[in-house]
Amino acid sequence: MSLVVALVGPTATGKSDLALELALALGGEVVNTDAMQLYRGMDVGTAKLAPAERRGVPHHLLDVLDPRDEASVADYQVQARAVLADLARRDVRAVAVGGSGLYVRALLDRMEFPGTDAAVRAALEERVETEGARALHAELAAVDPAAAESIGPRNARRLVRALEVVTLTGRPYSASLPRHEYEVPAVQIGLDCDRAALDERIARRVERMWDAGLLDEVRALAAHGLGRTASRAVGYAQALAELAGELDGAQARAATAAGTRRLARKQMGWFGRDPRVTWLDARDPDLVARALDVVAAADAGRLDAPVVDAPARRTLGS
Repeated sequence: MSLVVALVGPTATGKSDLALELALALGGEVVNTDAMQLYRGMDVGTAKLAPAERRGVPHHLLDVLDPRDEASVADYQVQARAVLADLARRDVRAVAVGGSGLYVRALLDRMEFPGTDAAVRAALEERVETEGARALHAELAAVDPAAAESIGPRNARRLVRALEVVTLTGRPYSASLPRHEYEVPAVQIGLDCDRAALDERIARRVERMWDAGLLDEVRALAAHGLGRTASRAVGYAQALAELAGELDGAQARAATAAGTRRLARKQMGWFGRDPRVTWLDARDPDLVARALDVVAAADAGRLDAPVVDAPARRTLGS
């Protein structure tokens, strides 16, 4: 079985484009690891490659969820591992790409999924509405500081899940989180660039989203129905606020850019802690060749230590 090539890193660094080039060069197929790109109809706001832009390369696990549904990492792992098994049977290289760190780890690493309890979860979700996510974050910090540091006070959905696991198992949520231990043999390539350059990329992406019709996309999605996760995604929440008259166009774009910058920092905090990632500069004109060199070295067993080719990585991840 060939090593899975996994492209990771912050949003707006060009991961999807590089994944396409690597899949073409390696005779591979792309496997999505971005939670928001699982949703049908969430295209413009997630920078999902349109079918015509995929140049004939099959893309897996795009458009598999209704926007009214809640994404599940456990369900994703089952589906994604089935895709990898199918690619292995066909002797096709998998090129995984996305910025959702937990989904990348669920695809590649040993990872437990404790059970759920609808009543416990509903009670915690009600507390989010009445007390706010920060109250739950403080509670989690008291019983599981490592999990609280990893999740942060804004991510209500993960806070609810963490406290649900603590309630059901009596163990810290962090005990069930993945270790840096592959269950699926892989080589991870991270894309990065310095903070100022990334912020400029993000600003341009936000402008493109609005110019490409994000408001029309969100209007249609809202008419169909949006679940909690989809409606709170960066860009979608701000577009909904604009449609509701709560923000004007400039404010919605500025809020989206700010939210995307926060997301990028969070992504680097997650991926930057993984010692197995080989980092490359997203602006390198020879990026495809460099990435192929990393894959070749990993295939040959010569990738002994990560190569850091993006000098600003520590700054961005700090």
